[in-house]
Amino acid sequence: MTTTLGTASARPGEIDTGRLEVGETRDGSSVGLPVAVVNGASSGKTLYMQAASDGDELNGVGVIQRVVPRLDPAEISGTILIVGIVNYHAFQVAEHRNPIDDTKMNRAYPGNETGTSSERIAAATFDAATRADLILDLHQGSTSQMLDEVRVRCGKRHRLHDQCLELAKAFDCGYVLDQKGPDGQLARTGPDEGIPTIDPELGGAVGWDEASIQKGVEGVFNVLRYYGFLGGEQSLETQTRASGFEQYGAPAGGLVTMHKELGDRVRPSETIFEVTTPFGEPKAEVTADSGGIFWRARRLPQVATGEYVCSVGTDIGQY
Repeated sequence: MTTTLGTASARPGEIDTGRLEVGETRDGSSVGLPVAVVNGASSGKTLYMQAASDGDELNGVGVIQRVVPRLDPAEISGTILIVGIVNYHAFQVAEHRNPIDDTKMNRAYPGNETGTSSERIAAATFDAATRADLILDLHQGSTSQMLDEVRVRCGKRHRLHDQCLELAKAFDCGYVLDQKGPDGQLARTGPDEGIPTIDPELGGAVGWDEASIQKGVEGVFNVLRYYGFLGGEQSLETQTRASGFEQYGAPAGGLVTMHKELGDRVRPSETIFEVTTPFGEPKAEVTADSGGIFWRARRLPQVATGEYVCSVGTDIGQY
């Protein structure tokens, strides 16, 4: 059976690319998101994958750029639907939010086909996503430094929680943040439609982060093998899971020196960073409220009072 997404159309054993129209620009030109359909030669599940719903989070685009040329429809069972760039307007100007309506796209799901620019894009991509059996929404830590991790955002009491955790484990970044997310996230709304959904957060970078992109490529192929899209065995490896997230701000302005690196264990009351003057004179020292793992940190050293500095993943366990 022929499968279509926007103008992309592929019969079994074929791959095609095209555009998914989501509106018009200010000069009346059509806005089309880049899409691909990989229709496997054999029947099977459907996977939906998207990137750059936040316009400056580019590592997911890098993942798709590297994954699609390696997909041979003759070897695939099932169908893969891909939206390569979701937040069209923000991507064009390298910004996080859609500049047309000043909206963070990953708070707009399930969208509204007659609503704002972001709501219309969310509605169109959500319509594609809900055709699938599994959803991968590729993100990164914007411009912060961050562990490669997968986020399970449905909440522990959700009926699909275990299935989302299984998908996160199959992706296998090694780290999972299992914490209910804000309203409007695709990783929240997908499970409400009965579709296991995860939000891989592939590091953090200004531009490409090759190591995190490669981790994402491996994760996609892990999922394809585990769920039977591709042949080969894919075992589930033990992951480090955090269920909490503590953020730390600067108590004074100056320059930050981190005492921890990403992935380091943090003990309660242990110093995690200090703030000094430009001459190295001590101004403040910040200690951990709880034990955990050093998860995320700002990239630039200069801070104002109260500005975000870092995050520690808490309530750590193995699963």
